[in-house]
Amino acid sequence: MNEEQRELFFKLAVCQGIGNLGMLKVLDFSINYNNTTNFSKEEIIHIAEINTYQRLFSQSWDYWTNEAEKLKVYQAQHNFITILDATYPFYLKQIYNCPVLLFYKGDIGLLEDACLSFVGARSASVYGINVVRQLIPEMVAHKLTIVSGLAKGIDSVSHQVTMQQAGRTIGVIGTGLDICYPKETAHTQRKMMESQLVISEYPNGTKPRRYHFPMRNRIIAGISLGTCVIEASKKSGSLITAQAALEYGREVFAVPGNSLDFRSDGCHTLIQEGAKCTICPQDILEEIQNFSI
Repeated sequence: MNEEQRELFFKLAVCQGIGNLGMLKVLDFSINYNNTTNFSKEEIIHIAEINTYQRLFSQSWDYWTNEAEKLKVYQAQHNFITILDATYPFYLKQIYNCPVLLFYKGDIGLLEDACLSFVGARSASVYGINVVRQLIPEMVAHKLTIVSGLAKGIDSVSHQVTMQQAGRTIGVIGTGLDICYPKETAHTQRKMMESQLVISEYPNGTKPRRYHFPMRNRIIAGISLGTCVIEASKKSGSLITAQAALEYGREVFAVPGNSLDFRSDGCHTLIQEGAKCTICPQDILEEIQNFSI
């Protein structure tokens, strides 16, 4: 992606009223017309098929157009890659609605690794935490990079255990990189920004919104060869990640738990629907070694 395209798509990323799918449509149009970036506001509205939020987008576009210097300074505060860059994750590029931009802090080289995601309950039990401690050291020993969402519970423990094992881990968040949410995992997030990798599709200043997290989950699933679910209720967001992994043709692993504990209901449902029942590291490694897409 040339510099003019980077500037255009950063501007679109900070504009309100246009989503990632709209940005993908503009990108496709740009590529098909000699990488042009000379779009009017009206042309972008038409190409991106912005209907409901036309007024919001129009006002936002006009603001950043009139504040071109401010936009340039704002862009300089970000590190980001685009879907056209060689460093963009191969497996993530295969999914529907793959993010046009990925903002990052940390070691961008981790995106070249073979990744496995671990997700689960925020209110993790001692059992769930012990399962993480049992499974992840073998994943690290086999050079798998652990991906999770920096949430409380299984997510943050997965990151922490990986670092304790001198492994590599990637956090995917649903806010701007300058925001730590939830605050309980702020220390882990800051540490990972220094020595590991944290990524987001949202620019700095973006606060947590409910709809950001299902979008975050598609990145967790899309970047990974497989997803392991440890403790998830039937309404858990972790099941969104697992469902996305299934849709992308990735492996799904589910750890069984106490049949009387609601935190394992989602995992048991996944197993009934065909996810790999996972009770030891080898259950994961056998499937991942045979993975192809």
